[in-house]
Amino acid sequence: MNMSPTAEFRKNATLEQLLTELNDLLSACQEQVNQAYTRPRFPVLLIMGVPRSGTTLFFQWLATSGRWGYPSNTVSRFYQAPYIGARVQQILFEHDYMNEITNRQNADAYTSSHGKTKGATAPHEFWYFWRRFFTFDQDANVVSPEALAKVDVARLNTELATLEAALDKPLAMKAMLLNWNIPFLDAALEKVLFVHVKRDPLYVMQSIMEKRLEYFGAEERWYGFKPPEYRWLIEHDPITQVAGQVYYTQKAVDEGLAHVDEARKLVVGYEQFCQNPAVVWEMLQAKMAAQGYCIEGQYAGPDSFATTNSARVSPARWNDFQKAFRTIQHMDGQKGTSSPAE
Repeated sequence: MNMSPTAEFRKNATLEQLLTELNDLLSACQEQVNQAYTRPRFPVLLIMGVPRSGTTLFFQWLATSGRWGYPSNTVSRFYQAPYIGARVQQILFEHDYMNEITNRQNADAYTSSHGKTKGATAPHEFWYFWRRFFTFDQDANVVSPEALAKVDVARLNTELATLEAALDKPLAMKAMLLNWNIPFLDAALEKVLFVHVKRDPLYVMQSIMEKRLEYFGAEERWYGFKPPEYRWLIEHDPITQVAGQVYYTQKAVDEGLAHVDEARKLVVGYEQFCQNPAVVWEMLQAKMAAQGYCIEGQYAGPDSFATTNSARVSPARWNDFQKAFRTIQHMDGQKGTSSPAE
């Protein structure tokens, strides 16, 4: 069975080569900019959570509000020189008053595919940036204590500060690659607000299974982040794999945030957010104010969003989802007496 991504989702080798060349050339310029900064002035908003839980919609919502700076599809091309990327974006798109570069016909601000948005200034996951600083285990999205000890925390803060300075707004970023290292991030950043977007696990499971088919053309291929439990989950059937992926990722975020001060975290239910984003906005205002940053003005975004919480599988398959998730929960509860791998 072919387990490579379908043609639509494969990386373009030429683009990857060009990006590597460009970023290698610009890294020295970024180093010069770094000399003027130490750490972000404002709280950095980091979005955490299980894949397919509504994190992209939430990120787009923040981006369209105009109150947060964020890594865009343009800035993402400059992962070794984020300050320069922000300036390039401003020159080419934000200040293209005569429409010489673009006709400014952007895609719908709230559409995406596999977490990817469309439009030069639409928000981007910025995974290449995070991977510059954090070395992950080969078979899981976890950074070992030994690798964490080698993270250049000072440079991470500096480069975040340069991007913040270029955009002149608090930064909002996805950070789910580091779902398993939240206490480290909490210690590394002087001001931070972790926003944990949570969604009913069964709908998350359904969505991940759909994306496996869409991305690989087969349910048997792993899609999304890999918890440490991946090492034994991969030996099981696809539904059990996804149940474990959702359960253990959610558990890791919950446990990580348990070590974070209440003023530096916010839990947002996907369903709650879709039903009444204005209430979530008020919660964000309060959390940011507690760290010394005032979001002025009234909420001016959408009144609501349509959720995608509907069963799109047969009742029998939905029952399989429920059974697999309950089994994983029970298995985790029994770990004190035996290992899941056993």
